[in-house]
Amino acid sequence: MSEHEDGEASAGSDVPRPEPLRTFFRVEEVRQEGGRVRYVGESYVPERTLLRKLVPPFRDAGYDVDLEVVDDGHVVVATPFEHGREGVPWLNVLLFAATVCSTLFVGAYGWYYVGWEEIAANPLTILQAWPFTAAVLGVLMTHELGHYAAGRYYGVDVSLPYVIPFVFPFGTLGAVIRMRGRLPSRKVLFDIGAAGPIAGLVATVAVTAIGLSLDPIRVPADVANASGTMIRFNNPPLLQIIADLVGQPTGYDDPTHTTNPVVIGGWVGMFFTLLNLLPVGQLDGGHMVRAMVGPRQETIAALVPGVLFSIAAYLYFGRGLGIDESVGLWGFWGAFAIVIAANGPANPVDEERIGWPRLAVGLATFALGALCFLLVPIQVVSA
Repeated sequence: MSEHEDGEASAGSDVPRPEPLRTFFRVEEVRQEGGRVRYVGESYVPERTLLRKLVPPFRDAGYDVDLEVVDDGHVVVATPFEHGREGVPWLNVLLFAATVCSTLFVGAYGWYYVGWEEIAANPLTILQAWPFTAAVLGVLMTHELGHYAAGRYYGVDVSLPYVIPFVFPFGTLGAVIRMRGRLPSRKVLFDIGAAGPIAGLVATVAVTAIGLSLDPIRVPADVANASGTMIRFNNPPLLQIIADLVGQPTGYDDPTHTTNPVVIGGWVGMFFTLLNLLPVGQLDGGHMVRAMVGPRQETIAALVPGVLFSIAAYLYFGRGLGIDESVGLWGFWGAFAIVIAANGPANPVDEERIGWPRLAVGLATFALGALCFLLVPIQVVSA
């Protein structure tokens, strides 16, 4: 095995050498850099055609593949999948455990009215909020595991969900997964992108119906009779539809009773589904629209920040709402949409159209997502 001046060794015979690589690419040198394999040479076919030919056999061999263009030719870069073979995913486990604790605390203190003194005297009292934690994490994890299951089905290198702990009002900022490598086709991109919102919406509907059917929570007299301001979470249309179907109220005239906190899990599921369906960058909606309309997705994505800023401006100037009454929320997501739109969408190797069945599923998913939209989801009102 010869050594090069930069210290990188030529690769041995154990590296993958699928037939399409020999057929469509002139290999001049093969080098290993850590776990990656670099095939230096020249492509006999257009770059996108080469990738379309190489992705399936390299995936079968356990590698993601990409193509770099250099001054004197091309470099095919093969990166091995990880797929969690390195042992226990400790970061995922620790984040999940931390989020269980944060949602239990927030649920107990903020939604079940367990006093701070009681929690300090006996921390186990936060376990009273386990239905809230189960509801919130149930909808979030179902959403992300939908992506994970679809990714594993197609052999895409996806991570387990990373759940993000936080403070009020929900104890979490949501959950994400990581996808590594190029996606083989628009169909795969669509299926992985749509699997999360569809699974999450199913869980959201179930959690909301269960929560509405549970007994209300008794509000302590000092809280019910307190004066001042409070934050109100308004009901999106989908939540009201579910309430009408199960024949249960979404609120009570009696200030000493409030809706069971499990319903908040459904509210969280609807809100995060709506945000994830924004057709921008690497969000679920961005993946789906990229698969549905192709590269024109970037034109649609460019309009999203302006729409969100316009909503914020209308609420502030037209409705007289404050920054803390959804104005700041939509303004923040407008700025965030600019950032993620700048990073661009996923670019699948195969640009073949996804067909009418998937287009119909996509349109239905966005229609359900629209039922989660509310102009003023959060509002400050006088108690």
